[in-house]
Amino acid sequence: MPVCDICCEEFMSEADLKTHLLLSHLEDEMACPFCSLSGISYDELSFHINTAHIENDCQVMRTTASDSSQRTSKDRILQSPIDEINFARTKGTGMRTVSQASTHSPKHCQVNGMPTPNTGATLSKGMSSRPNSSPPAAATASGAFKLVRTTQPLSNCREKSWEGEQGHRKSKEMRLSSPNKEGHFLCPMCSLVFSDCFILQEHVESHLKDQDMAKGAISGVGTSTEECSRGNYSLDSTGYLCPLCSLSCSDSGSLQEHVDLHMEYDSTSTAGNADLNLARRLQEEEELKWKEAETKRESEEFKKLQRQFGLDCSGGYRKQMERNMERAVSRGQMVPAEFHRKKVEMLESLASGVDDGRSKTSGLMAALYKHYQREVSDCAHVWLCAETDHYSSSEGDKGWGCGYRNFQMLLSSLHRMEQYKSLPGAIPSIPRVQAVIEEAWSQGADPQGASHFNHRLQGTRAWIGATEIYAVLTSLNVKARIVDFHKPTGPGDTHPRLFEWMKLYFSHSASRGARLPPRIMQTSLPPLYLQHQGHSRSIVGVEQKANGTLCLLIFDPSFAPEEMRRALSQDTAAALVRRMRKFPSALKHRQYQVVAVEGELTPEEKQSRILNSRKLCAEKIP
Repeated sequence: MPVCDICCEEFMSEADLKTHLLLSHLEDEMACPFCSLSGISYDELSFHINTAHIENDCQVMRTTASDSSQRTSKDRILQSPIDEINFARTKGTGMRTVSQASTHSPKHCQVNGMPTPNTGATLSKGMSSRPNSSPPAAATASGAFKLVRTTQPLSNCREKSWEGEQGHRKSKEMRLSSPNKEGHFLCPMCSLVFSDCFILQEHVESHLKDQDMAKGAISGVGTSTEECSRGNYSLDSTGYLCPLCSLSCSDSGSLQEHVDLHMEYDSTSTAGNADLNLARRLQEEEELKWKEAETKRESEEFKKLQRQFGLDCSGGYRKQMERNMERAVSRGQMVPAEFHRKKVEMLESLASGVDDGRSKTSGLMAALYKHYQREVSDCAHVWLCAETDHYSSSEGDKGWGCGYRNFQMLLSSLHRMEQYKSLPGAIPSIPRVQAVIEEAWSQGADPQGASHFNHRLQGTRAWIGATEIYAVLTSLNVKARIVDFHKPTGPGDTHPRLFEWMKLYFSHSASRGARLPPRIMQTSLPPLYLQHQGHSRSIVGVEQKANGTLCLLIFDPSFAPEEMRRALSQDTAAALVRRMRKFPSALKHRQYQVVAVEGELTPEEKQSRILNSRKLCAEKIP
């Protein structure tokens, strides 16, 4: 069972022992032996005696034994009037707090370094080493204590003075040490052994104070604030301690202001954190909305580009043709019988792989040559390509088939030349042209372009450009090159270098072996494939006006067959030629690419070009 080392009382648990120490030995009320002050604790009484009952003349009290029989017994020496009270407290509990002095003590002892008459007792070493000690006391034969005055030099008394404002802890340190007792005092908190009960008492107080501080820290800032508002501040030897940061303040008012600053900072900090969290949350929501909107916009743009370039899986030539014919029937523009007839013709054409020729117009170059022979008043020179058929866009490829139609025009011209007899004899349909391009990709031509279209053109409405024309010509053993006019070379974003290059292309072969070239010349050269953003056309001739201005003659797949047939009539040919003319001011796109045919390829050249097409390099002008 736990036992109090101060009063030897037994308890049932450690908690009861701690409560006993706090109530019986730390907060016991005591009375001053020199005045009527009472109802105070031991520490408050010690502070009171050491500050209020100091003699101005520095006379000290000493005790003598009233009975001679007690002079030979063990003398008890108390170091201060406080020890008289401690002795009275411990005497009732069976504890002795005074030390026994030797009977062979010297005849004189010293108080503060001064010799005193021998009284049969000696002052303890602690007494003689402290200049601020209280007057000594001696025991009488009856067990009571009698105070006797002695004197000291005034100079020694004034060496150090007691300062009550130094705090409660310093007043404890100014107490005289307790007399030694042959025994051991065990701390009930940590089992540390002490030889002095008063040292044990201070040690237990430190334990209780640490526990109070720990409880205050756990209770949080709110509890600390409440305690501070009630004035429950801890008093240290250096002043009042802040319960939040342990800062020592000189008085309670300063401490209250300091704690208020803590509370203001905490409230401001909490409000600032809330605003910061709100701002972060709003920013995250805004960023999330922006990302969602950006993703949606990119998806819509991608779908728009897929529709624009025919990669939206909405069907190819056949499906578009059927939808357009069904729409014509629903609008009353086509009777059902005609619908079924055209559908059968379309299926036969697709099965054979040959164009049905419904959009083809032949004999145009000869009609143009005759027209210029009749009306050459404003033209200094005219150069025309070899005979070429015009292929217009039909209901099945309108909006995306211009590249295929220009390839059909180029192929129609090559079929009429002896050196290209190895080419297929019939003009392929658009689905067949798509299949031929896929075959060229399978041979290794233009792998980058094949990857762009995912190696698939059939059944789609995908646009093709100059690189696809180059790849399919290479696979057909036709020698071609790409010339890239990548930026404007004239004022107003015009391309005069493009016009000059095309003039040289047609005029070079026409003037070969002739001193003076004729004003109107139909060459044996095939037309040029002209590609720009969003559209492609075929260049079939060049005009040079009397003032030196150049203009191009073009076949556009967007021209309907009925319109192109106007060139076959002398009366309407002039109107069509005006539509075919394109001056530099009419060609203002940022970039133009031209595909020019230059002959046939040997098998070695074909294989070399297929290998080099892994990275196509066009001839750039300028």
